[in-house]
Amino acid sequence: MKNQMMISKKISLLFLLLLCSFSLTAQERFTLSGTVSDSNSNETLIGVNLYIPELKTGITTNEYGFYSITVPKGSYTIRISYMGYNSLEEKIQLQQNTKTNFKLYSAENTLKEVIVTDTKSKIDIRKPEMSVNKLSISAIKRMPVVLGEVDVLKSILLLPGVTNAGEGASGFNVRGGGADQNLILLDEATIFNSSHVFGFFSVFNPDAIKDLKLYKGGIPARFGGRASSVLDIYQKDGNSKKFSANGGIGLISSRLLLEGPLVKDKGSFLIGGRSSYAHLFLKLSEDQKDNAAYFYDLNTKLSYKINPNNNLFLSGYFGRDVFSLANSFTNIYGNSTLNLRWNHLFSNKLFSNLSLIYSDYYYGLDLDFVGFKWDSGIKNYNIKYDFKNYISDRFKLNYGINAIYYDFNPGIIKPSDSNSGINFSQLDKKYAFEPAMYINADQEISSSLSISYGLRYSLFYRLGQSDLNVYANNNPVIFNPELQIYEKASPIGKTTFDKNKVMKSFNYLEPRFSAAYQLNDNQSVKASYNRMVQYLQLVSNTSSPTPLDVWTPSDAFIKPQIADQVALGYFTNFNNDLYSLEVETYYKKVQNRIDYIDGADLIANNALEQVILNGQMRSYGLEIMLKKNEGRLNGWISYTLSRSEQQTPGRTSSESGINDGQWYKSAYDKLHNLAVTSSYLLNEKWSFGANFTLQSGQPVTYPNGQYQYLGITIPSYGLRNENRLPTYHHLDISATLTPRKNDNRNWKGEWVFSIYNLYNRKNAAAINFRQNSETGNNEAVKTSIFGMVPAVSYNFKF
Repeated sequence: MKNQMMISKKISLLFLLLLCSFSLTAQERFTLSGTVSDSNSNETLIGVNLYIPELKTGITTNEYGFYSITVPKGSYTIRISYMGYNSLEEKIQLQQNTKTNFKLYSAENTLKEVIVTDTKSKIDIRKPEMSVNKLSISAIKRMPVVLGEVDVLKSILLLPGVTNAGEGASGFNVRGGGADQNLILLDEATIFNSSHVFGFFSVFNPDAIKDLKLYKGGIPARFGGRASSVLDIYQKDGNSKKFSANGGIGLISSRLLLEGPLVKDKGSFLIGGRSSYAHLFLKLSEDQKDNAAYFYDLNTKLSYKINPNNNLFLSGYFGRDVFSLANSFTNIYGNSTLNLRWNHLFSNKLFSNLSLIYSDYYYGLDLDFVGFKWDSGIKNYNIKYDFKNYISDRFKLNYGINAIYYDFNPGIIKPSDSNSGINFSQLDKKYAFEPAMYINADQEISSSLSISYGLRYSLFYRLGQSDLNVYANNNPVIFNPELQIYEKASPIGKTTFDKNKVMKSFNYLEPRFSAAYQLNDNQSVKASYNRMVQYLQLVSNTSSPTPLDVWTPSDAFIKPQIADQVALGYFTNFNNDLYSLEVETYYKKVQNRIDYIDGADLIANNALEQVILNGQMRSYGLEIMLKKNEGRLNGWISYTLSRSEQQTPGRTSSESGINDGQWYKSAYDKLHNLAVTSSYLLNEKWSFGANFTLQSGQPVTYPNGQYQYLGITIPSYGLRNENRLPTYHHLDISATLTPRKNDNRNWKGEWVFSIYNLYNRKNAAAINFRQNSETGNNEAVKTSIFGMVPAVSYNFKF
């Protein structure tokens, strides 16, 4: 008994000593927090590096420019660096919790004759972040593009692992995935169609964009809903110090952005617009005066700082494309978004953001010559609440919840006038609800090892107010063994679900993990794994999204896509950080990737399950990126060697599946992908840029024979995607002239001269096979969109 009492006393004493040591340690540690912003506009900066060399630790600012780091009390040096800005170094005495806001000066304030070395974008080898690319808007604006229009999406095609679906095609493909597998966010709002004019331009006005980051793997747990990648874009907040404007005038479009203070240093506004006017030239032609093809969009944002701990933001986007032919055909489509956000600082260690988000994609078609109108689209309503807890300099926690309600309109057909013979028809509307919660930790295990790990729990409910077809053996697609083809099954009944009744539900755990091991001051190896679940499917039998494509939710017949990806990489900065090298290899497998039976009809189909087969997809590859970070000449070379394949086996041994159930090349397979981009600063007045792109041709299916039927020659086709289009490549160049600035004027201007496809390569957008009406011989006809395209534009700001 006595021994037990002695042991109990010792344990109690030890516990008290531990508490005292923890208390003393806590008293010896203080938090430095605040924001980092642009000195000229008060625009907060995302992803700024703050590093304390004495402790070999650091932090980056979040999406709203906020940082927080807790370290032992003492005297330290803090180094602050951000691409495009002059670095800052300050001494701090940390004797108590301190809030310090830092201002950075743009490198534009430095004379161009001086090569600024503090703005280089070397790799952060310490962070466990991998498979992530960030592009500055200044770098994007130096790249030559088609028709002189600066384009965000065309710029990311120069990154490793990213390809396009062909000349003039909309969307982009990441690591062998489909364009529909990319989550595209603008100020947290989903963009369902990222292109204008059927893929010629993107919907993003570069003047309004503050930050752009593409996640190809190692995706943080706060993101979900897509199987391949996340493109996270934030708009500028607006200048809260003074009024300013900038814009550009080009051959086919122009843009203007205005920003300024609502209340100086507290509130700001931003409004930007773009419009094309190439259709006005059509009016000069008698044959084309009734035709039109143009786009316009509007970016807006209001920001207000209520007090040091609370900020409000209201941002929106509205864009439309209009295409019409002789008043007999009119096509209007585009995105609309609205987001109200509240930033709240609970303490110097706990930051929160509450967002209410609305997103809408609309597609309208008016066919006067047949007398009907078609409307379709998708809307979602999203509420999300995110927290970031800066527990210590070595441990940070992110967690939050979000809930999305979907309203799908597959299509409404209605008569265009009283004389139309078309009857009103509404395809079954579909509704769904997708809640999720997540937690993610960033932890420094040692001076060499950092890890990030998290878990997302997502749920999906397909809701009612529609009928569900019932099929024999629960099989909407049947296999005809005599003809060796798949056919639609006939429903044997229907089940009716009332509004908001659950028709089908799903739930999945989505683990995420990444790690970085620092070999020395300049080298590290990184590894990552993530699982992503995609509950929405894009119903399309084209390799590139089109405005008419229809989104549909997972249900009893269409299963969610489940993507698992692992990646391993080597990262180094060398030659005094002049160069950076990134090498990554990855393997990705996607369950429940849908495919279509031969001859599938997807337009105005109220029973899509009758033409869909569930299969799987895999992709793997090697990515290399060599980057020059500073000097008069800088840029990068990226190369990707990859394979993307799909398999849709038969459900039983008697079924053939697609391509006899074997793996076959997906429409996004590009074995080789090489991109070279560079910019050269000659002097204060002249700078130059060049891009070269080379990709393997897109997989396609060519005829392998023909037969006669009633005097008509009909082609027969072989295995799916066993052929390829010719290799795709082009070289683009640009020259920028910046006239000497008049010191008495605020106006700054520059002329940009560019040539897209310098050597006039006729890249094949498609190859069609037909019978020549004169000779009767079969022939292949190549369709090319662009040859050599010269352009000139004038950019200005004041």
